[in-house]
Amino acid sequence: MVLPHFASDMPGQPPDHPLVADIRQCRICAERFAATATRHTPRPVAWFRPSARLLIVGQAPGARVHDSGRPFTDRSGDRLRDWMGVDAETFYDRDRVAIVPMAFCFPGYDARGADLPPPPVCAETWRRAVMDLLRPRLTLLVGGHAQAWHLGRRNVTRTVADWHRYAPAIFPLPHPSWRNTGWLRRNPWFETMLLPELRRAVVASLGSG
Repeated sequence: MVLPHFASDMPGQPPDHPLVADIRQCRICAERFAATATRHTPRPVAWFRPSARLLIVGQAPGARVHDSGRPFTDRSGDRLRDWMGVDAETFYDRDRVAIVPMAFCFPGYDARGADLPPPPVCAETWRRAVMDLLRPRLTLLVGGHAQAWHLGRRNVTRTVADWHRYAPAIFPLPHPSWRNTGWLRRNPWFETMLLPELRRAVVASLGSG
């Protein structure tokens, strides 16, 4: 199968930062992934540049992202972009938006067909170097794994409910998976109170200057 080009592989695009190139060459989880039901090979999806003003911290790429080579190319991405109030062109502008999950590769499926958790070895190997490189104005922590690493908190509902504590520099968010539609219905304050402030913070972080 011929995989699509990354944006930086196309003519006229700036070269990747050396750290991005190193991450994309990582094969530390090759044996782990070969033992999953999908038996896939590693394909790290590293999507950031040092100039990014907004950092999105997710969990790990899903199967569709593994195929596309672009983060959030799925329904979860559609919902996340709606939450943020941005279009795809803005979302995928790596000079402005960095997307750095807790693991850069699709981890495979468990026995129930759900995504496996991000392997800790990925964050242990790469995360500190990436965080030292970035200086975002705004950080979105999407899901429990991101919130545990950055905030030391593991209860997503309680953490997101405490969003005032971290705003406007950090916004903890539930995962935008459509499996969380029930959560959104049970917590209407997320849409009525948090999302307007999130969108204002996104505009401020991506503004000029």
